[in-house]
Formats: sequence, structure tokens, C-alpha cells
Amino acid sequence: MVRTFLLLGSNQGQRAELLTRAVAEIHQRVGKVTGRSSVYETAAWGKEDQSPFLNQVVEIQTNLMPDQLLLITQTIEKSLGRVRETHWGPRLIGIVIRFYGDCLVNLPNLTIPHPAIAARRFTLVPMHELDANWVHPVFKETIAELLDRCEDNLEVRKPDGGIRD
Repeated sequence: MVRTFLLLGSNQGQRAELLTRAVAEIHQRVGKVTGRSSVYETAAWGKEDQSPFLNQVVEIQTNLMPDQLLLITQTIEKSLGRVRETHWGPRLIGIVIRFYGDCLVNLPNLTIPHPAIAARRFTLVPMHELDANWVHPVFKETIAELLDRCEDNLEVRKPDGGIRD
């Protein structure tokens, strides 16, 4: 079993429900869900002229190899209505592999750890909640250290009074 962290994100439709359904599918098809961060509302990154996202990091234990994990998470996205149209564009659901143990993966369609983690507060904040002491296998810094020096100023917050879609 490999300790793995996935980032979930949604900025269309019933965002909170889609995150909940994605977690259930991950648990059923990928591996045991051993941790979930709070849900955060985050400003869109990269293509900022769109609705805010709900993001959550999920920790799992899986026996799947990284390429198998990617295939199944993309199948889950599609089953929940994801259509890939625009890079960094709006989506019903996105599931991104952020860490796969301390492994480094460089495949044509998959790089783990995700190369832009240190520049993305919307990943670091929920990851920090789950494991602030997790050491990035390339940078050799903890999530807490990466978050402290992250220059991304886009808002990442827990929604007041719960989440309403």
C-alpha cells in the first residue's frame, strides 16, 4: 500500500456534492480513504476569469501503480460528468495526483509530484491540514515550509456557515 494524496476540485454544478461523490468513488475504486482535509473555497488559478473552486485533499492507501491510478481517477471524473475542454478551465470535477508516496514519476501524461505544488496555495493549504510535516521528495522541504514561502496570493478559505451551491 502506498500513501497517496489526491487534490479534488470543482467549480461547476453542485460542487460540494461532486466532491462527496468523488471521495466515495475513490474509496470504492482506488483505495482506502485514510484522511480528508476540510473543503476550501479557492480563487481560480491560472485562468482566473471563472467561478471559484471548492478544493479538498484526500489521503488514500492504494495498491494501484501510478499509471493505473491516473486511468481510474480520469474514469471517475468522466463518470461524474467531466468534459476536458480548456486547460485550467471550469470543471465539474478534477482529481489530480499530488503525491504517490515519496516516488518520482515522469511519464508522458503524468508527473508526480505535481511540478507546480510549491506555487499553488489551493493545494498547500489543505495538504498542510492533513500533514504539515510531509516532505516533498524533490524539494526536500515540508509542506509547512513550502506554504510559508509560497508567493501565490489567491484566496483559499473555509466557507463561512458551510457550503451552498
